[in-house]
Amino acid sequence: MHSQVKTLSGEVRGRTVGGVTSFLGIPYAAAPFGAGRFRPPGPVTPWDGVRDALEHGPTAPAPGYPPPFSDLLPVVTIPGEECLNVNVWTPDPGAAGLPVMVWIHGGAFVNGSNSIPVYDGTAFARDGVVLVGVNYRLGAEGFLLLPDGTPNLGLLDQVAALTWVRDNIAAFGGDPGNVTVFGESAGAMSVGALLAMPSAAGLFRRAILQSGAAHHTLTPATATKVAGYVADEVGAQPSVASLSTVSPERLVAAQQALALQLAQAPDPGRWGEITANQMMFEPVVDGEVLPVPPTRAANPDVDVMIGTNCDEHRFFLVPPGGLDRVTDERLEAVAAAYRLPAGALGHYRALHDNPGLVLADVMTDWFFRLPALRLAEAHGRAHVYEFDWVTPVLGGRLGSCHALELGFVFDTLAAGTMLSGDDAPQALADAMHAAWVGFARTGDPGWEPYGEARRVRRFGDVIETQTDPRGAIRELWAGIR
Repeated sequence: MHSQVKTLSGEVRGRTVGGVTSFLGIPYAAAPFGAGRFRPPGPVTPWDGVRDALEHGPTAPAPGYPPPFSDLLPVVTIPGEECLNVNVWTPDPGAAGLPVMVWIHGGAFVNGSNSIPVYDGTAFARDGVVLVGVNYRLGAEGFLLLPDGTPNLGLLDQVAALTWVRDNIAAFGGDPGNVTVFGESAGAMSVGALLAMPSAAGLFRRAILQSGAAHHTLTPATATKVAGYVADEVGAQPSVASLSTVSPERLVAAQQALALQLAQAPDPGRWGEITANQMMFEPVVDGEVLPVPPTRAANPDVDVMIGTNCDEHRFFLVPPGGLDRVTDERLEAVAAAYRLPAGALGHYRALHDNPGLVLADVMTDWFFRLPALRLAEAHGRAHVYEFDWVTPVLGGRLGSCHALELGFVFDTLAAGTMLSGDDAPQALADAMHAAWVGFARTGDPGWEPYGEARRVRRFGDVIETQTDPRGAIRELWAGIR
């Protein structure tokens, strides 16, 4: 059965199945190619008649994941220039005042799309939420800092999508005054940046950050260097005019070549803070689009929920076999680089006798857990969670790794079996999904804010609220990060 909705750009036709209507691949901004290349998102050209919104729209140019990560993270590649598009799932286009959730996918700012099956919004719509999934420009197309260009185009795409939601979502049954923006990994880091961007002010009431906070940004000096490296790699000048003559495919190949150089020789003199952040393309604190580091821009007008997975960094160490190659010398070098105090590793070693597992814990805290807690502390009334269910995949060595919570949050476990296996607990998905829905409705996910007591909701084999879990280790990082 088909349904039609009228947006400001024209009518779209969606598909209704099982009481949920989906509208896929709706453009929220003009195609960012041709005259729009390396430019801020422009308006959509209106169309006559009814546009089919029955299939996922084009995806942004991306390299995909190298093995063995390609065996764990799905990739959907759909060619076409109209990659600035949204998917919408609604329980009833004729309704009014439904809460809205806007999903920003992860992928290290170079991969990902809104069409990955685990991001299907059917379960959210089933439970009374209008779910919107966003595609945005990635990698060089979205985050190069060019002298004559506009910084943070990928973030401005997200703002354009949120503006589209404000102006159109009522036609799908949603309440433009009750919008929750949420994301995971680079998507959560994007949400952290949106909290600090003047152009995003007033476009959302609530924010959820999963496995990413507000600490992953670049200075203009470092971002300018990266633009120069990319231009050199393709034999062009670091300018809009020159790079616009280079095909997106060549730019993606240049990104891959530079990523290999970074991995093989992470020289701080060449790469600056990227050697610590390990992502070449990140939001740039440019002074205008992103005026200040997001860590210094807590927004008390937005309800915040933030959390991490207990074993985030095992995802990056276990599949390629790196965990088993970690030596005590490397572990101590990383701890010194992170400025952990003398004796700090003893607290971690009390939990594991394997230096690889200790390193995974240290890097999880540095990359993910401590930034999340810092944001919660700065916000004051943030709700904090930790996901600690252990996947059986790869013999259980992944633990509760990065990206594992996604199928539970979206209630799409069947689509995420590469990470969660075939028998992930549906009861845990029911509980997490309900918490996200509850937060979107009212700002209350079902437990008390973090506060001075440092309350954290644990989602795993046991679901409970804990007080300052691993507090002694948290205190080791005082003044760090």
